Amino acid sequence: MQICYNNYVKIIATAFEHADPALVLKTVFGYDSFRPLQKDIITNILKGKDTLAVMPTGGGKSLCYQLPALILEGITIVVSPLISLMQDQVSSLETAGIHSAFLNSSLSWEEYCQVVNEIKAGEVKIVYVSPEGLATAKIRELLSSLEQKISCITIDEAHCVSQWGHDFRPDYLEIKTIRHLFPDAVMLALTATATEHVRQDICQNLGMKNPKIFISSFNRENIYLEVLPKRNALQLVIDCIRKHSGESGIIYCNSRKQVDELAETLDKKGYSILPYHAGLSDDVRAKNQDLFIKDEVQIIVATIAFGMGINKPNVRYVINYDLPKSIEEYYQEIGRAGRDGLPSSALLLYSPQDIHKIRWFFQESASPEKDEILLQGMIKYATSRICRRKALLQYFGEAYEPAGGESDKTCCCDICSAGDIPLQDVTIPAQKLICCIIRTSERFGAGYVVDVLLGSNSQRIADNGHDKITTWGIGKEYNRAEWLELTDLLIDEGYIMKTGEYNVLEVTPLGKKFIAARTELKLPMRPDVTRLSKKTRSDVTTNIRGEKITAEKPAVNDTQAEAIITNLKAWRKRKADDLNVPPYVIFGDKTLLDLAAKKPKSRQDLLNVYGIGRVKAEEFGRSILQIIEES
Repeated sequence: MQICYNNYVKIIATAFEHADPALVLKTVFGYDSFRPLQKDIITNILKGKDTLAVMPTGGGKSLCYQLPALILEGITIVVSPLISLMQDQVSSLETAGIHSAFLNSSLSWEEYCQVVNEIKAGEVKIVYVSPEGLATAKIRELLSSLEQKISCITIDEAHCVSQWGHDFRPDYLEIKTIRHLFPDAVMLALTATATEHVRQDICQNLGMKNPKIFISSFNRENIYLEVLPKRNALQLVIDCIRKHSGESGIIYCNSRKQVDELAETLDKKGYSILPYHAGLSDDVRAKNQDLFIKDEVQIIVATIAFGMGINKPNVRYVINYDLPKSIEEYYQEIGRAGRDGLPSSALLLYSPQDIHKIRWFFQESASPEKDEILLQGMIKYATSRICRRKALLQYFGEAYEPAGGESDKTCCCDICSAGDIPLQDVTIPAQKLICCIIRTSERFGAGYVVDVLLGSNSQRIADNGHDKITTWGIGKEYNRAEWLELTDLLIDEGYIMKTGEYNVLEVTPLGKKFIAARTELKLPMRPDVTRLSKKTRSDVTTNIRGEKITAEKPAVNDTQAEAIITNLKAWRKRKADDLNVPPYVIFGDKTLLDLAAKKPKSRQDLLNVYGIGRVKAEEFGRSILQIIEES
């Protein structure tokens, strides 16, 4: 089960006890500096103090327990929610020369016994278990019988312990009892999404002792945020895939049926795509995820069940085909894009119809009031007209401050990229829209009112007699998208409002005053929502990719670097197949870019490349240097 590259794998487990964290960071992991808060968190753990770390997906949470595990005596226990997550972490650790293991149902009895023997022999520094497994007498007896000290207990995805978290799991509540067995072990809780409510729950439900809380910025600067009306959704998905041609992406849907239908449609159109949801067998899910992780398949269409268990750094885009149930869920999902720090995008398709579907599930919820509060936060974000990043960070209590000041937001999101939209005189169209709402007795939603304005001959409109009213067919100056855009603007300005479960449009006192006074009205009306959205996405690709690559990117006209990257990717894929691990476990894309830019000539030079530590330099150095020399 373990991947043994060379002798370092077994000896590194005890080589760095009591060492300086910076030395371990460079020697083992190949990094010259810590990411924000990593050093403070690690220092706090090494002092034996309970710690809660809230860090964004891709922010380097795993290093916060992996590095201390090498310095502390004894064993670090990591409670992880998914088997696939454990397997992925163990594979990555083994390539860095850190002997680790997991105990879960994926092991045969022989494999389980082998792992137990290695743990008892003191050869393993990090042991992964599920919350369910940790509760069993078998594993607790094993841990209690060890001669080695249990120095640290890490709880990954700690938001699962909170009923305000987006993925509450009752089994996490049992973790608290492990402190009675190992009272001297330091406890570390890690999560990417935690509001004040969730943070309080985590500390209380895990029984943490005077924990120090570290909250990193929730700002993932490399992810471009975009929300589009869910009209002609399939084409919007295809547009995004084409923009990221040849790159890895995840498409999230809220139902298994939608996953299957969308995956089948895109498959017929020739895209490299597979589905993933709980309705598939364990073997099929595992196979599909494995093919995606190893870059054998480019796109996964999935329910929320997919993603928590992967550490794939080169996902370039995430599409939310359906509205997530909360900001926490949305943030967790889009955080699976661009974990390597390279430019990536998050596209959300928004439709009021999705709100009805989500609320239908609230009927079976234990806390429908709480669910509605979380949903309202998501709706507010999706319909906001302020900077997406600002709105997202505000939810988590963080102010957005662009590095270059307020003017430095052109690549932040679709709102900022569009720039200031000139005010247009919408007096007459607004009068038509409001009058049509009144003529239809304020009993219908936006779609129906727009159909009346456009002169639809639908049976429903005829049955209601609305093909005979004065506002039927008077709105031909706008297309459907533009009328819906104007509707949203009038709602934002307080002239009309949506009410009830079905978002019925009603005219506010301000709207009635506007009709009566016949005053002029100018609003930032986009001339054609669909056309503008496509232009924005195209322009943004160039902007975000040109500005977000740092020193690791070789010069644009460096043809040798291009050849090096191509040849390294081919070599990485072969090596990954030989070892039966995902390509990124060998090296991430950022490492390949840095190699192509620096063109190291010796193994010593390799140690100055991002993501290359001593073990990987020894194991892969000869092949890498040969590829660079011959490219």
